[in-house]
Amino acid sequence: MNNLLELPKPVPFEFLINGRYLRTSIDEYLTANGISAETVLDVEYVRALIPPLHVASFLHDDWVSAVDVLSGTSHVAQWSSKEIQSGKERILSGSYDGLLRMWNLSGETIAVSPSAGNGGHSSSIKGVRMASPNQIVSCGIDRTVRLWKYSESEDGLSASITPQVEYYGHKGSVDSIAVHGPSSRILSASADNTVGFWSTKKSESPEAPSDLLPSSASRSAKRRKVKSSVSTPQRGPLALFESHTAPVSAAIFDTKDSTVGYSTSWDHTLRTWDLVTSALVDTRTTSYSLLCVEHLPQLTLLAAGTAARHITLIDPRDSATTVSAMTLRGHTNVVVSLARDPNSQYGLISGSHDGTCRIWDIRSTKTEKDGVVGESIYSISRKSVEDEGKRMGGDGVKVFDVCWDKTVGIASVGEDKAIQINRGEGILQKDAVSK
Repeated sequence: MNNLLELPKPVPFEFLINGRYLRTSIDEYLTANGISAETVLDVEYVRALIPPLHVASFLHDDWVSAVDVLSGTSHVAQWSSKEIQSGKERILSGSYDGLLRMWNLSGETIAVSPSAGNGGHSSSIKGVRMASPNQIVSCGIDRTVRLWKYSESEDGLSASITPQVEYYGHKGSVDSIAVHGPSSRILSASADNTVGFWSTKKSESPEAPSDLLPSSASRSAKRRKVKSSVSTPQRGPLALFESHTAPVSAAIFDTKDSTVGYSTSWDHTLRTWDLVTSALVDTRTTSYSLLCVEHLPQLTLLAAGTAARHITLIDPRDSATTVSAMTLRGHTNVVVSLARDPNSQYGLISGSHDGTCRIWDIRSTKTEKDGVVGESIYSISRKSVEDEGKRMGGDGVKVFDVCWDKTVGIASVGEDKAIQINRGEGILQKDAVSK
């Protein structure tokens, strides 16, 4: 292929037939599939994925639960008219110490959120997302969703994270959030079995339920009570969706239609919501608890990480005849985080409590008795484990969250108290077709 394309330097390629990777010789493929040697095959070639190499690790004082990226190619940049200059990319992290941190790519912390007594979270943070270049949304075990203002100095050497709005409505830990900047909307997933729907505009948000406010006289004595010296506006949800029968693990917006939301739960279901009417549109029931979800819009599929250590791909359309369209296997512990490959509609990365992130191309599959099964292309281990030696008697340190950005690369966080950045060449969607 390199000779045919007359490339100046050899490039590794992989080949696909009928949308699946060729892992044998063509003769073996024809025999296995009962195809005549005289049949014309459409063979697609793609540039092979180069293994993502470790670039850097940024250390924290406690476990790191959540991560997001602000760059010229991030989702925030696509929503905003503000240009993110090259060299001024930022990484946002949320930690079990209750603090948000903003990092530059040199590994320097340029901003830290206030502590509990000054308007910050009163317990561990579980989710963070950039809503715009100047706004951050977070959630945590303290049952709140919070909106923050983010601003930088002109030289970019320092920045501030200041409280804007505190949202109350959940009665349990808020474990995951998603943001849609153009519509000023937030989705939250809570251990109280509900999905929260919120507005980043204070004027649109209703008053917070009085019985859930920290100052409420009816508040349980068992709940942590922190007196704050900062007066931050307190607001409630636009709606709470209550159909799940167990803790909700994740909630996301449909990538193409922000009036549609999806949620996954320990009750084994993936549910589709009409966010305009707050109506439950569809329920897909699986055989296992679902712990995270990601949308693959070009393929009209939802990927859900499971407590059964695999990823299931679900077609949410009414015309789908089966719940699971494909299963991705390889992890040895629960799958808790997913992110799309920004370079390919077929790519996906997962984070697991087995201490690895795995990269998948859903065209790399085989057919087994129980359906179509995919295997990971690469596995990324924690640098901290490689340096110190694997833990005795178990997996490596748990990965809690992963984000894949076209500019920065793969940012993953976990139990080793670190943001780990890996970077490699992306899979090209399609180079050419030969027969």
